[in-house]
Amino acid sequence: MPSQLRDRVLPARQRRGLEDLQQDLDPSSGDVQAKRSAFWTMLTLSSVIAAGGILTDSTATVIGAMIIAPLSTPIMGIALGAVQRRRTTAVTFVTLGCLLVILTGAVASLVVPQSYDLLTNSQISGRTSPGLLDLIAAVATGFAGAVALSRKDVAAVLPGVAIAISLVPPLVVTGVCAGQAQWWLSLGALVLFMSNLLALVFAGMIVFASLGYARAAGQRAERAPRRAYLMLGLLFLAVLLPLGANTVTTVLLTTWTARTKESAERWLSKSPGAMVTSVDARSRTLYVHVRGPSDLPPIEILLSDLEGRIPDGIPIVVDTTRGRQITAGKVGG
Repeated sequence: MPSQLRDRVLPARQRRGLEDLQQDLDPSSGDVQAKRSAFWTMLTLSSVIAAGGILTDSTATVIGAMIIAPLSTPIMGIALGAVQRRRTTAVTFVTLGCLLVILTGAVASLVVPQSYDLLTNSQISGRTSPGLLDLIAAVATGFAGAVALSRKDVAAVLPGVAIAISLVPPLVVTGVCAGQAQWWLSLGALVLFMSNLLALVFAGMIVFASLGYARAAGQRAERAPRRAYLMLGLLFLAVLLPLGANTVTTVLLTTWTARTKESAERWLSKSPGAMVTSVDARSRTLYVHVRGPSDLPPIEILLSDLEGRIPDGIPIVVDTTRGRQITAGKVGG
């Protein structure tokens, strides 16, 4: 971070001392027993609250769980320890904490019927398909959290950071989906958590290193934690690949559903009272939801219009308001 920008964002008179910051972020400093008690108590409660909010599809409840979740503290402790090139118990706290939250989600999944479609729950569907924008938002939130921790005068923004960076809810969703044997959904939620965790560590390392906390711990200025940055970069790359692939898939599906809706509207243009209510993609199939009379134009016209607009081989199903599903066939078939 350039010195002029650093001085504007983090004025010297408002910076916290290393000892003060380490007391907050290092679980092995200060009153260790009290820190452990508070961490495990609040993490357990936030996990239960998040599980209840997710299974009832309650956004307000999930936000409450985010606010009281203590996971971000040891995660930032990992960033500070990496900058100082010293071992910290924060890694153990985060690892065991993640296992606790996932287990809570798996136990909560026992009340979910096997026939329940998890993707109809917005709290689950919104956390099982992360994209690059989620990572960008997480990095920005990580910088906000690191700056707030490093300054004396902006600690009030930390609850907002806790809401913006989703840590406990994705882990609960991971457990719920795993408990329902929905492994791909579980992996998607876990990737979202990992991207948020890495974003916090990355932003924390940048901010803490720019403030000279490594030198304050007795290191020379030129000894940057290169190995830690390299490892973090490799982990970022590992997360970036699935996020990028999912983003591309989402963009393509959005384009294909829009084109399918346009073709379907042309297909119904000569049928009085008929209209396309929506088009959605499920299990590699495009569903065209139609409202109108029982007699529809020949399906072949719709399939013919879709050729060249979406890839060949995609199945099309027309779903009418009378409860009838018409399997139109595959595009280009």
